[in-house]
Amino acid sequence: MTLRVVIADDEDLIRMGLRIIIDSEPDLTVVGEAADGAAVVPVVREHRPDVVLMDVRMPAVDGIQATRRLAALPEPPKVVVVTTFENDDYVYEALRAGASGFLLKRARPGDLVQAIRTVATGDSLLFPAAIRGLAARHEGSRTIPGISRLTSREGDVLRLMTRGLSNGEIAAELVVSMETVKTHVGNVLAKLEARDRTQAVITAYESGFVSPR
Repeated sequence: MTLRVVIADDEDLIRMGLRIIIDSEPDLTVVGEAADGAAVVPVVREHRPDVVLMDVRMPAVDGIQATRRLAALPEPPKVVVVTTFENDDYVYEALRAGASGFLLKRARPGDLVQAIRTVATGDSLLFPAAIRGLAARHEGSRTIPGISRLTSREGDVLRLMTRGLSNGEIAAELVVSMETVKTHVGNVLAKLEARDRTQAVITAYESGFVSPR
């Protein structure tokens, strides 16, 4: 299966460089581009990508608002924020808005293509240590009713998710089947009203259920 990608960035050279890297991979293809966050939704509706690479800082509509708009679509794509600065509140707000992870613009080409594949499958967390670092400043900042509804085993699964473990790794850790893990992950997402693993992990940190420290 070929993964379809849209690039949203206001710099022509950045979009060109990302396109060259992505289109060089046999299982990835760029199907559209947007030079501002305001143009992202129309491009996504036209091309129906699997993943959007989203610049967090754009002139008219920034990546945070554009990510919110995408998350509100009936079948939203996965979003990877592409940013210059790692410890940036813009990045964290984009993750809270629905992005599945972030990538630094200075990242190696191999990291870029792996990031696209990782968020597309949704089976593991993209750069869990970096997300933990961002979440450290927001520890215990919210009360999440769904946390108290988690069973003991679902809580175990969520803790392992915060460590970035894939479904297979969680299954091995808990000595259960992959199908059982998938069921628990689905229950965790539903109870926390989280779109994906990243949102669930942020919720775990912000509620104080797991400490990012």
